[in-house]
Amino acid sequence: MKASRRALPAAAVALAGCDAAALADRLTPRLGYAQRVDLAYGPLPRHRLDLYLPDGMRADSPLLVFLHGGGWRSGSKDLYRFVGEAFATRGFATAIPNYRLYPEVAFPGFVEDAARAMAWLAVAPGLPAGPRVAVGHSAGAHIAMMLALDARWLQAAGAPLPAGAVGLAGPYDIMPLRRGGRLAAVFGGENRPETQPIAFADRPGPPMLLLHGMADATVAPEQSERLAARRRAAGFPVRLVTYGDVGHVDILGSLAAPLRGIAPPVLRDIADFVTELQGRPT
Repeated sequence: MKASRRALPAAAVALAGCDAAALADRLTPRLGYAQRVDLAYGPLPRHRLDLYLPDGMRADSPLLVFLHGGGWRSGSKDLYRFVGEAFATRGFATAIPNYRLYPEVAFPGFVEDAARAMAWLAVAPGLPAGPRVAVGHSAGAHIAMMLALDARWLQAAGAPLPAGAVGLAGPYDIMPLRRGGRLAAVFGGENRPETQPIAFADRPGPPMLLLHGMADATVAPEQSERLAARRRAAGFPVRLVTYGDVGHVDILGSLAAPLRGIAPPVLRDIADFVTELQGRPT
């Protein structure tokens, strides 16, 4: 499915920078949700997460676990209050964890950390009991899909599979890599297909929503298209939505409150998907 073409202003691209991220944070509303920060889900410094709980949260509200991008080597939960606020406006509780980054760890360290966060959230008090949904952007989308498709990571952490998975501009099939390159170091070799979600696309897993901008010059839209095609061929539910004139950062920036009125309907598409999950039998 392809959304109507509409371009985001250059301001959306600026969300990639630290100064602009600080501006986006200042422009993010602080009403309508409670925020709990720096909760420890494990023993290490990067084992921390933030919670965003909407006012009037229902006992059966969904809980979205958002995994940030940054090429597996950068990024912080502290930059993404605008994401927590966006999902809170739809009545969804949201957890945004940090995870260890390269070079502190290589694959599968960051996947293991995300699984640990999911396990902690499965038993943490004060959270709604609705469907858990793994959501990620860029490298975070890769991690979310690894959790959804390769069950060993969540099983090892003692966490259940998510009820659904959402990937924004994710790299799911990037092997083989350049010999000696940074990504080869991140994944422990230039040709390790077992590190990629596409390798597990024919396995059972939760429903998926894959979102990608057609103007993405960082992660090609074909990454989402190939994963969607493999899931469909294997008979599993997947929805692919593409947005014309939308780049790699734009797709995430469209969640920011100042941009939602002129941005492509990324938040609406995610909310519709999550709402459908609520109606599925467990």
